[in-house]
Amino acid sequence: MPYLTVAVVLIGVLCVLNLLLTLSLIRRIRQLGEGNVQHAGPPLALGPGSPIGEFAAVTVDGEPVSHDSIAGLVGFFSAGCEPCHKLLPQFVAHARALGRQNVLAVVAGDEAEMVAALTPVARVIEEDFDGPVGGAFRNTWTPAVYLLGSDHRVVAAGGRLEDLPVASPA
Repeated sequence: MPYLTVAVVLIGVLCVLNLLLTLSLIRRIRQLGEGNVQHAGPPLALGPGSPIGEFAAVTVDGEPVSHDSIAGLVGFFSAGCEPCHKLLPQFVAHARALGRQNVLAVVAGDEAEMVAALTPVARVIEEDFDGPVGGAFRNTWTPAVYLLGSDHRVVAAGGRLEDLPVASPA
């Protein structure tokens, strides 16, 4: 009988120790992940080598833009998207270095501040997620950035500028 009592107490102590270690591990994983988790989102439909679809749209400045008039850097942003706001300063710096005619920014939702920041350095289109430009890129996620060649094919795509082979602006 005393052996049975000792065995039950020992198993109880081991269970409590296991529970404490598990909770400690969970807390540590959460601490390491705070602020460092970057959700890449779903894979982008258009990858390197993919042609973009036909579209026609008008920028916030009234300039017509179509499949045939874009090459260079294209970015998709949306209102209320925290990663979009984090990407914005870096995107603006790259856009400034590339020149306004080589950059297209598509903004979904009511985001006047984002449009104001992008307009001096990029051709900006405001449209819903199911708009013509988003449809041409089959884009359903923000932020999304694409680098297009002169043949209107995707050279690179990703959720961050680091995913593209673009040089850092000086």
